[in-house]
Amino acid sequence: MLTPAGLFHAWILGVIVWATLSWPGYLVVVFYFLAGSGATKIRMVEKEAAGIAEKRSGARGPENVWASALVGTLCGLGTLVLPDSIHPLLALGYVASFSTKLSDTTATEIGKAYGQRTFLITTLKPVPRGTEGAVSLEGTLAGIGGSVAIAMIGWLTALITPLGIGICVLAAFIATTAESVIGATLEQRWTWLTHDLVNVLNTAIGAIAAIGIGYLLQ
Repeated sequence: MLTPAGLFHAWILGVIVWATLSWPGYLVVVFYFLAGSGATKIRMVEKEAAGIAEKRSGARGPENVWASALVGTLCGLGTLVLPDSIHPLLALGYVASFSTKLSDTTATEIGKAYGQRTFLITTLKPVPRGTEGAVSLEGTLAGIGGSVAIAMIGWLTALITPLGIGICVLAAFIATTAESVIGATLEQRWTWLTHDLVNVLNTAIGAIAAIGIGYLLQ
């Protein structure tokens, strides 16, 4: 599920997460990795035949590791330098970033595999599965399920409160919707805006939205 370089970078990520958020944070990122990789492998042969599968048959490289986890890692590192009173919001942002990424991954992969009717989010016109910015009912429901799963892990490990579950799910929905719009518009126009950079923006939107909502509800 990882290239050799991806494995090394994932080790660095794991060390940072364990050092800053201990085993609860580590469990969240491991759950994301296993669930996300599993979703990517669903109907891989059919997706590869259609030309819409992830490269390397879904094996994650360094770029994938940090596109998914950079924002969460920054939330973890923030606990080392910011006041203790901010730590609950940083933990909320951490969980929300992975809720967002798993939501995006499951929505994309389930949509590619099982989406019956796929629409471009900006025009609602039918488009082929795998089109950047495309959405489907099957993918959307799977994405919500993915965000709930990560949020539940965050709650069970005491990183977030029960209210935090709802905040993470809402933030993930906001972020994945924004990511679909970016994919359908800016990503198609700007060559420098790579898919990995879009993923960083996606998780950042999710984390910022969760932190903002959490701060307002304090």
